[in-house]
Amino acid sequence: MVGPEKEQNWIPKIFKKKTCTTFIVDLTDPGGTLCQCGRPRSVHLSVAVEDAFGAAVVTVWDSDLHTTEKPTDAYGDLDFLGAGRKASNFLRLSDRTDPATVYSLVTRTWGFRAPNLVVSVLGGSGGPILQTWLQDLLRSGLVRAAQSTGAWIVTGGLHTGIGRHVGVAVRDHQTASSGGTKVVAMGVAPWGVVRNREALTNPKGSFPARYRWRGDPEDGVQFPLDYNYSAFFLVDDGTHRRFGGENRFRLRFESYIAQQKTGVGGTGIDIPVLLLLIDGDEKMLKRIEDATQAQLPCLLVAGSGGAADCLAEILEDTLAPGSGGGRRGEARDRIRRFFPKGDPEVLQAQVERIMTRKELLTVYSSEDGPEEFETIVLRALVKACGSSEASAYLDELRLAVVWNRVDIAQSELFRGDIQWRSVHLEASLMDALLNDRHEFVRLLISHGLSLGHFLTPTRLAQLYSAAPPNSLIRSLLDHVSHGSGPKSPALKPSAEPRPPDVEQLLLMLLGEMCAPRYHTWVAGDPHHDLGCRERRHLGGESTCLLSVRAASEHMLDAVLGQTPWSDLFLWALLLNRAQMALYFWEIGSNAVASALGACLLLRVLARLESEAEEAARRKDLAAKFEGLGVDLFGECYRNSEDRAARLLLRRCPFWGDATCFQLAMQADARAFFAQDGVQSLLTQKWWGEMDSTTPIWALVLAFFCPPLIYTDLITFRRPEEEPTQKDLAFDMDGGLNGEGPARPADPTEKISLGVMSQSSRGRCSPRLSRWPQFWGAPVTAFMGNVFSYLLFLLLFARVLLIDFQPTPPGALELLLYFWAFTLLCEEFRQGLGGDWGSLATGGRGPGSSQAPLRHRLHLYLTDTWNQCDLVALACFLLGVGCRLIPGLYELGRTVFCLDFMVFTLRLLHIFTVNKQLGPKIVIVNKMMKDVFFFLFFLGVWLVAYGVATEGLLRPQDQDLPKILRRVFYRPYLQIFGQIPQEDMDVALMEHVNCSSELGFWARPSGPQAGSCVSLYANWLVVLLLVIFLLVANIVLVNLLIAMFSYTFGKVQGNSDLYWKAQRYSLIREFHSRPVLAPPLIIISHVCLLIRGLRNRRARSPSSPGNQHFRVHLPKETERELLTWESVRKENFLLARARDKRESDSERLKRTSQKVDTALKQLRQIREYEQRLKGLEQEVQHCSRVLGWVAEALSRSALLPPGGPPPPTHPGPKD
Repeated sequence: MVGPEKEQNWIPKIFKKKTCTTFIVDLTDPGGTLCQCGRPRSVHLSVAVEDAFGAAVVTVWDSDLHTTEKPTDAYGDLDFLGAGRKASNFLRLSDRTDPATVYSLVTRTWGFRAPNLVVSVLGGSGGPILQTWLQDLLRSGLVRAAQSTGAWIVTGGLHTGIGRHVGVAVRDHQTASSGGTKVVAMGVAPWGVVRNREALTNPKGSFPARYRWRGDPEDGVQFPLDYNYSAFFLVDDGTHRRFGGENRFRLRFESYIAQQKTGVGGTGIDIPVLLLLIDGDEKMLKRIEDATQAQLPCLLVAGSGGAADCLAEILEDTLAPGSGGGRRGEARDRIRRFFPKGDPEVLQAQVERIMTRKELLTVYSSEDGPEEFETIVLRALVKACGSSEASAYLDELRLAVVWNRVDIAQSELFRGDIQWRSVHLEASLMDALLNDRHEFVRLLISHGLSLGHFLTPTRLAQLYSAAPPNSLIRSLLDHVSHGSGPKSPALKPSAEPRPPDVEQLLLMLLGEMCAPRYHTWVAGDPHHDLGCRERRHLGGESTCLLSVRAASEHMLDAVLGQTPWSDLFLWALLLNRAQMALYFWEIGSNAVASALGACLLLRVLARLESEAEEAARRKDLAAKFEGLGVDLFGECYRNSEDRAARLLLRRCPFWGDATCFQLAMQADARAFFAQDGVQSLLTQKWWGEMDSTTPIWALVLAFFCPPLIYTDLITFRRPEEEPTQKDLAFDMDGGLNGEGPARPADPTEKISLGVMSQSSRGRCSPRLSRWPQFWGAPVTAFMGNVFSYLLFLLLFARVLLIDFQPTPPGALELLLYFWAFTLLCEEFRQGLGGDWGSLATGGRGPGSSQAPLRHRLHLYLTDTWNQCDLVALACFLLGVGCRLIPGLYELGRTVFCLDFMVFTLRLLHIFTVNKQLGPKIVIVNKMMKDVFFFLFFLGVWLVAYGVATEGLLRPQDQDLPKILRRVFYRPYLQIFGQIPQEDMDVALMEHVNCSSELGFWARPSGPQAGSCVSLYANWLVVLLLVIFLLVANIVLVNLLIAMFSYTFGKVQGNSDLYWKAQRYSLIREFHSRPVLAPPLIIISHVCLLIRGLRNRRARSPSSPGNQHFRVHLPKETERELLTWESVRKENFLLARARDKRESDSERLKRTSQKVDTALKQLRQIREYEQRLKGLEQEVQHCSRVLGWVAEALSRSALLPPGGPPPPTHPGPKD
């Protein structure tokens, strides 16, 4: 206890207690020995009783004049004996203590966090029993709200009245709740009414003070402290056994807190203070009056009785229409009814002063329910502002964000009477983003907040700093910052903190092909975030500063998605803010590409995530974005097939110039490829200029008899049937490097490797153009490669079976070697350039037509069939090497035999194009994984059985090869029914090479030792054989069959998805392949090499290869396309919202809301009926009084006889 005592030894120097210094006789005391401070003469100091003249002159005791302050002697920790809870803090202090010092003590020395809200509970009749609904209000409303919002609850702190009930509610709630924030309840009690306060006094502090809080008889004057409170302020005003001495300090303390700033999430809003009045006597009116004068809002609990009901009814009357001077008498009658012992004139004056600040009063009734307590509290705080200026409501708006009550913000803060500006909403938007309040983000942005002014580098850095310390994103950002820290330029000491290197992180996650062009903030211009960021060129320095970019490029960037929406969209994806990411996707552009890019990014992060729940959430969000991309593209395709095709082939600058095809392929979005629009475009690309209805037999005939191309056997599409061809200018040379679309008149722009460009085709007659159109179609290239590969396999088999001899290679064998060499050249073309190189580039500048070699090789090796090709060609080269080296001929023949199997299995890739056989390849691939797990179980069981039986049968055998053969190979054959019983069962064995003499059967002597079986425990070998066959053939084999059935059913159910995704890969591959098939493909390779050397000598950017699945559009065309996509997206979102609104759940929700509204209106109608009845009774009373007056006047002598008759009652009009 030395620590706390040493830390708080300064308290007596700052905080004081009060002692009465003037004895003034209490006139109500018959003996005259009691001072007005409440203490007898005997306990007063001598100086207090010696001043008889002063005491005679002064008749009213005043705490400020007749007391003196001395260092406090009661502070420290308070241990309630028998309560079994943590010790509380307590302090005796003067009622004149500076509240700033007290607040500093609480937050710094005692360690309490600054509150988000302070609820000061007043009133209470002091009875031990509280109404049930009030108990629910305290427990389920007040305490729950305090825990969820981080509030302080301030009461009297005594084990009596409302303080006791609040303490019970705190205890019950914390007992029922598991974990969470502890509720902070503070008691502000008068020192003079605390029972057993002598146990608390110690000039050096009590750590702890042993406090006996029960067991003493009740006297109705002094009360013990309640053990459910965390801290106590025992206010000493010099009185004894008198309530009310703490009121002044409590009001000053609450007013001071209302001027402080809260620290939740760094929001820095003013701490709201609310007074909650439950029941209460006439003294509470003075408390409420002082609070309203201090501009503290008050919440009146109607139905609790006492002062709360009195003020609630008066407030209702003042707000009712027609309220005026006639209500004054009703208010006086109501005050007399509630407070019969009080002075009605004084109380009425207090009520009138309270009603002058009626905007600070809010009524809470039992019909609202405890679950709406937070709503009522926030509504009371909003109502207390009472201004039309938006700046007066900033704290309440930010508090609504902290509490996540968008309904209250809509109903109370955005009703139209408050003039909000964008600058007013920025702090609340920052809170909403940090606390993942997506509904508030929607609300604030819909009311005119400008993200262009909001999103600055500092705020973006704060958003990324919200990542949890131990999360995946935090570790990745730290890794990237440490890795690129030395290379980044040093910042000036006065410069603002820069956002993390998100671009490097995205490059690490997605690679060059799909990584978003994330902006790097330009120093000195934080608001130009629409296009003012730097961009790295594949490891180079940052270039393309804001100062050198044209204004038109900024405008285009805004359309292409380079806006604050993109920054926030990526931030939400990286931090896995699902609803926030969906909202930013809805607002941003590049909808289809962004949905697929988000799906890719989330699935990459899910694979890296170590926490299962977080990974599952990322996968679910990725599935949602995939569904959004599928549905939106379907909407676009139904509206316009041509524009939808351009949308697929368009390069998206934001996602690394990747197309939707590339993003979907990398994200494994099979549902996207299964759409009719995607398959229609793929079919068109597959057939090239030919009609897709061309029969296969006609294609085969034309392939082997080329003159048939010029007949009507092959149908070609007419120019009017291909509207996309004239618009989709493929991205060649200059177009790829950002120099604009390909120009038809440019003679240097040609489709490489024999495929004529659109311009050259346009100069030929339709008949003559059929030749390049036929041979340039991917289906023709596929057919040629299939026939070529079949001939290669036939040649390989012929050489392997007949011509492969130790003699020097013959002509067919040399042809085989040359053929394999052309296959190897094609694999080099695919791996080092061509299609794979172009996928990773996309016009990042004049010198960036090729991606890094490492990246191109990585893309090439990710394809399974490419791996198979490399294995086959590597084995072929190994076989050729062994073939040509003397002495290794047989090894070369063995390698060739195995390599032929690999080349033959490569034929399975051809089946991918077939709708029936393609999914079967996927099934076989999935089943191979099942076989692996099956072999693991089988291997364990096989080794256990093989070693056990071999050890029992031949314990003396030393021949290791034979032992391994019998351990592994024989049990494997037994699974398929080959059971050599004569080698295992002694009863069926022939006594060969073994002695028949007793004792030598198991251990024969001589060279035959170990070759015979053992007689001992041979029955166990037979039993193990039975168990092994039972487990292997029945359990494990049926397990494998069940696994195969499950895999087949799973893949077969999605066979269409699998096939269509595979179909894209095949079509893309043959679209990029040269027309000529091996071995004639070497001609195309030579032409490609010559073209590359010519371009390098001319220092012109080389053509990156075929770009059949990429398109470059003029800026105006791209702008129109994105605008069209945005319109389709709006229609799509409206349709989704309409479907959701018409769903059963939403209908039930709206019906429930309507029923609640109707019930509220019915309650209002009943209230109006009661008022009308009261008015009717008053009118009847007035009628009787007027009748009596008329009758009295008629009998009076004051009226002259023969006067005018009384007016008759007007009858009903016809």
